[in-house]
Amino acid sequence: MLIGSQLFHMKQSDLFRENADNCLHLAERAEGDPAFRRYRRMAEGWRALAVEQDWLDGEAVPMLEPRAKPTGE
Repeated sequence: MLIGSQLFHMKQSDLFRENADNCLHLAERAEGDPAFRRYRRMAEGWRALAVEQDWLDGEAVPMLEPRAKPTGE
């Protein structure tokens, strides 16, 4: 990214988060529920990619999903 006369390099995960934010802005202006939901899903996808990229870059520990308890407990 070029700001003024300086070149700033963004992390790939930050670019993904920026894309997610753009999708949320589009969702706010969407005409109709299907478009709104589509942009929200796209934002969720970009956020998930950002988290994954942080993990791949060694900047975050993977989050373990809680296991479902067997029925009867």
